[in-house]
Amino acid sequence: MKKIIPYILLSLVAAALIGMFMTGAGKKKRIDERITFRKKDKIPYGTWVAFRSLPAFFPRAAVYTSRQEPGYWDSISVYDSHQLFIAITPRFMPDEYEMRKLITFVENGNDVFISTVSVSNDLEEQLDCKVFDVNRSVVFDNEGSLLSGYDSLLLYLKSPPYATRSVYKYPGKNLDGSFTKFDSLTSIVLGNGEMNDANFIHLKAGRGNFYLHLAPMAFTNYFLLHKNNMEYFEKLMSVIDPAVEKIVWDEYYLNKRYDRPREKKKSWISVLFKYPALKAALLTAIFTLLLYLLLGMRRKQRYIPVVKKPKNDSLDFVKTIGRLYYDKSDHKNLCRKMATYFLEYVRTKYKMATGTLDEMFIRNLQFKSDVPEAEVRHIISFIKYIDDAPQISPGDVTTFYQQLESFYKKA
Repeated sequence: MKKIIPYILLSLVAAALIGMFMTGAGKKKRIDERITFRKKDKIPYGTWVAFRSLPAFFPRAAVYTSRQEPGYWDSISVYDSHQLFIAITPRFMPDEYEMRKLITFVENGNDVFISTVSVSNDLEEQLDCKVFDVNRSVVFDNEGSLLSGYDSLLLYLKSPPYATRSVYKYPGKNLDGSFTKFDSLTSIVLGNGEMNDANFIHLKAGRGNFYLHLAPMAFTNYFLLHKNNMEYFEKLMSVIDPAVEKIVWDEYYLNKRYDRPREKKKSWISVLFKYPALKAALLTAIFTLLLYLLLGMRRKQRYIPVVKKPKNDSLDFVKTIGRLYYDKSDHKNLCRKMATYFLEYVRTKYKMATGTLDEMFIRNLQFKSDVPEAEVRHIISFIKYIDDAPQISPGDVTTFYQQLESFYKKA
């Protein structure tokens, strides 16, 4: 019996080793390198730390998660104020309607913070900027998570607005972009990338603010937990209004798929035509109805009288109203209405506030309209002169009209 015991022990050890090998025990664990940007993921490239840190920066605010497109949020409203919308996503692709909703949201006294690498053409047109994505070899898996990117990331925060020019880096994966164009009159650069290209700008709209950041990897768990990089996140959030009452962490654009073709919805006709017998009956009924209509038209066809094209009286109406003001010699009132229409045209086309017609307004209008500065200055000067003038002569009306017509043609 004693001679058998060593063999039994040896067999048990061998079985244990084989079991460990078969079950994978003893294998070195591999790091999950997927880049998900999801708030629930505690992997290196999730955003669990960033999402959980928001209450510390905004203790008065309630934090929500939204998977709805702008304008259909459940927890916040486009028309309320003191709200913050945050989207951390590799691709932020709003269409024209969604951009209008976001801009209305900002104009009503709210903040929008976007960190992404690629943006849509509609966003570039609305914000008057151009984004260059240096990461052209990004790979996605079947669930839409990123699998690859460049190594190491280096970010700077400018001074001003920050107290000092700070640098933050980490050795992990890198997905970032840069601005090749932005309106320096309406945009403020807050941060730069490794090549000193702007990658973080601030735009003012109405009573709110729009922040566009092009290095979403700075919000991943790995970056924030590396050395003192949490300070970078704190400084990014410090530019936002501390009186925020509601925060929405967006997952609509994170889950939105752009690489899959949309399935065409089946119409009720295609569903009915699926069954051969029903298809034959429907086609027979349709052809019978068409034959009945054709025969009925042949029997009951009558002479169709010629109907004259309606006359467009809009131009005559405008001329009549113009003569009425001119004949009454109410030139000042007529110039006021011309000026009001001109300012509405500027607000609508160039998105400019017309409350203060100062030197800055004149330069901005000249820049956006590409009309010579002298012509713009004459128009604005005369608009200011209207209310103070004791009377307006017919010659002044004619000159003012010609100046406005010249502006409309050149703008």
